This record gives sequence, structure tokens and C-alpha cells, in this order.
Amino acid sequence: MFELLISYAIPRRDVRPLARGLLKKYGSIPQILTAPVEELVEYPGVGRGVAIFIKLMHRLIMIDCKFKLADAPVFHDERVLSNYCRMNLGGKKVEEFHVFYLDVDWRLISDEMHSRGTVDTSAVYAREILKQALNLNARYVILVHNHPISGKAFSRQDIETTDIIAEELGRYGIILHDHLLVSNGIVYSARNMFLLGKYSMGGDVAGR
Repeated sequence: MFELLISYAIPRRDVRPLARGLLKKYGSIPQILTAPVEELVEYPGVGRGVAIFIKLMHRLIMIDCKFKLADAPVFHDERVLSNYCRMNLGGKKVEEFHVFYLDVDWRLISDEMHSRGTVDTSAVYAREILKQALNLNARYVILVHNHPISGKAFSRQDIETTDIIAEELGRYGIILHDHLLVSNGIVYSARNMFLLGKYSMGGDVAGR
């Protein structure tokens, strides 16, 4: 599939060596798509035109995923949510912390980057998340962050931070639905791993 994508940017040329080389270097398609232009052009055979084409494809995929998340409840097709997180954060070199604000029907109102940190940490402010949730009239919240260091799962600090935010939101009737972690191309769910504390009541979803 990635070979086909590259072939549109480089017609009349065997692009299999280039596509396979990029996959070997980055490890996955999402990590290629999220790599910055300046980094992509350093790879032999990837000119600026090809790099911009790759970034355009990434942008179109992100727009499509975001439209679907705004059009239906986030749990309607969790693959869309996972792909969106993977495509957004999978190749980042530093840790970013995002917050998804959802309406009463579990549809995405806004995806906002709360903070950008270093390779292994990012600052999180529960009061700021609460303030924005109230401003947007959000009913549910999903936390999302990445671990640039491969294979690193939820840390104790991640879970403690999740509980603090859930408690802060809960005081105003806003529910923390989940905390998602993107690490090594995989999207982990704190909910599915039973890591959410007593203050998160996002399991009260009719029909789930």
C-alpha cells in the first residue's frame, strides 16, 4: 500500500526499494507519515516534492479521521479513534499530551494539544483541562499522550495524573472516558487495561 502511495509521487520508477527502506528506518507507515519534511528529505531518494506529498497524505488521513470522530460517538468504531491517535502522535520525537473534548453524544468537539515536553515527560495541568472542558461545554474527556521511547507503557505517574484529572473533572460532572497511550506504534487504553481509578465513571455508556 505504501509503495502505491509513493508511486504517485515518483511515476515511472520502481519505488519498492525506497518504500521498503523507509519502512525499515521508521518501523511503520504512521511513523513515516508523521516524520517532519526536513527529516524525510535527508533519506536518499526522497526529494522535497516526495516529502511534501507524504505530508499531504498524512493531513488528508487526519482530516478524514477527525470528521468521523465528530460525526459519530467515539466508541462507534474504536479503530478510527486508535488510527487518529496513531497518525497524530506515532512518530513524534518528544512527548505530547492531548485532550479530546466530547459532547453529550460522545462526539469530538475539539482535539487540543495541552503540552509538549521532552522525550520522556510532558507537563499536565488538571485545572486548565477542567477550565477548557467547561468553556466547550464538554461532557466527556479523553486524555492522549505518546511515549517516544519504544516499548514504554503507562507509568505510575501517568496513572496518578489520570486519577487527579478524573477527580477534578468529576467535581463538575464531567466524565473521564479514557486515557490513551501511543507507544511503539501501538495504542494502549487505560480503560481496557483496568487502570482507571474510582473517579472515572466513563463505563456508564448505554449499549456498550
